[in-house]
Amino acid sequence: QPSIGERGCPERRLWLEGSAAELSCAATGNPPPRGDNPNNRDTHDNRDTHDNRDTHDTSGTPGDIQDRPRATAIVTRGHAGTYQCRATNAHGTATRNVTVAVEYGPSGVTVRALPSANVTRGSGFTLECGAEAVPGATYTWAVPPAPNLRLTPDNRSVTVTGATAANRGLYTCTASNRHGRRAASVVVSVDESWLAVLVALGALGAVTALGLAVAWGYYLKTTACKKGEYNVRDAEGSSEATCLHRHRDHRDHRGDIFGIQLTPP
Repeated sequence: QPSIGERGCPERRLWLEGSAAELSCAATGNPPPRGDNPNNRDTHDNRDTHDNRDTHDTSGTPGDIQDRPRATAIVTRGHAGTYQCRATNAHGTATRNVTVAVEYGPSGVTVRALPSANVTRGSGFTLECGAEAVPGATYTWAVPPAPNLRLTPDNRSVTVTGATAANRGLYTCTASNRHGRRAASVVVSVDESWLAVLVALGALGAVTALGLAVAWGYYLKTTACKKGEYNVRDAEGSSEATCLHRHRDHRDHRGDIFGIQLTPP
C-alpha cells in the first residue's frame, strides 16, 4: 500500500510572495504508486514523476487538474491554503494534506484620521495606521514633537488631546516586517480661526468702551458750565449744595463758594 511520509511530503510549507516555488510530495509503495488528481475546491492537482527507487512525486498547483511535469510558479497570496496529495497503487490509496503559508512584506499601508485630519484648536484626534503583512507588521511614527501626544502600546495609533499649533504638520507611519517596509502619511491642520474671532471681538469691545468713555467725558465737559437761569438762593440751603472752597478775601467778602447741582427752572 502507498505511503506518504513527512520526510518526502512535509505537511507545512512556507513560501514567499513573488518567489518561485513548487508543491511536490514523494510517495513509496509496491507496485509504485501513481499520483491522483482530486477535483474539489479545497485540494489541488497531483502530478507524477518516476525514479529508480519506486518513489513518486505528486506536485500541485491551484486550479490544475491534469497530470503534467512539475512546473515552477511565481508565488502569490492566492497560493496560500491546504492542498491534498494522493498516491494510489493496486493495494490502496494514501493521502496527505499539505498546508501552504505565503509570507509577504507590508502593503496597503493606510493612515486614518479620526474624526478628521482638520481639527479645531483644543479638540482631540486619533491617527490609526494599518497594513497587510505576513508576518504581521510592526509600526513606527515620525510626528511633530508635542507634549500632548500619546502612542498606543502596539504603536498602531497616535492620540492627541487639546490640539494646538504644535500638533499641525506631517504624520508618517512606517509598517515593516522581515520582508520589507512601506510608509503612509497624513497632514494634520489645526484651525485657530475661532481664536482670531475672539481676539477681534475683544479688540472691538475695547474700542467701543474707549469710545463710550470719550463720549461720556465730552458730555460732562459740555454740560458743566451750561448757561441758563437757575434759582441759586433756594439751592444754597439744600442738602445737595456742597461747599467746595471756603475763601475769605480782604477785598471780597462774598462768603462761601458752593457747588450746586442746578436744573433750569
